[in-house]
Amino acid sequence: MKDIIINWSGGKDSALALYHTLKNEAHRIKSLTTTINAELKRITMHGVHVDLLDEQAKQLQLPLHKTLLPTDVDMPTYDAIMQEELSSWKAKGIEYSLFGDIFLEDLKSYREIELQKAGIQGIFPLWKRNTTEVLREFLDLGFKTIVVCVNSEKLPKEFSGRIIDENFIKDLPKDVDPCGENGEFHTFVYDGPIFKKPISFKVGKTLLKTYQLKEVDEDNCFSEKNSRQNQGFWYTDLQLSL
Repeated sequence: MKDIIINWSGGKDSALALYHTLKNEAHRIKSLTTTINAELKRITMHGVHVDLLDEQAKQLQLPLHKTLLPTDVDMPTYDAIMQEELSSWKAKGIEYSLFGDIFLEDLKSYREIELQKAGIQGIFPLWKRNTTEVLREFLDLGFKTIVVCVNSEKLPKEFSGRIIDENFIKDLPKDVDPCGENGEFHTFVYDGPIFKKPISFKVGKTLLKTYQLKEVDEDNCFSEKNSRQNQGFWYTDLQLSL
């Protein structure tokens, strides 16, 4: 049996990857692991507060490990922090690390190179699947998710804060991937077949934030391939409702 960790962004792709992994008797999940902005106490890139992340782990009934990152972390610092984390997992007997990536070759290669340094192997259960089919499977299984962040160059403000459903899919521009695999949007999953019960939350304000990019992708890994001087993102704040 393979002892594995799940790279958990809180979004739909990692949730579907987790769903398939839980059905695989050859895998034993030891922990979810998520990178957190230490200052803001929010999931990197997604902007979801740790209170909601903690509730996800509770309803998934899985341990959660948080890797704290400084706000303006650079690539060498990021890589050093992640190598330290991977070495720690390896020392605990972890030999596999799972991701929800679908088709970004350079990102997958980056992950595998960094994992190899620590003697860990990557697992990619959604790799090379059609993204429209992935999203429809996600919805057909009963998962529910809300958009928490959109790239302002790809989608208008109104898409942030929307529940993903058939209408959402129909409204997407043709140049936007249905799963947001190119970083067009990010999500928070609040219900589904792997949750003990749905997560209750309130939808707050949607605000525009602009970054000088060395940005972080959906599953918490830097990608500088498409870096620009400035890039804007619309974030919709969610508040846990107990």
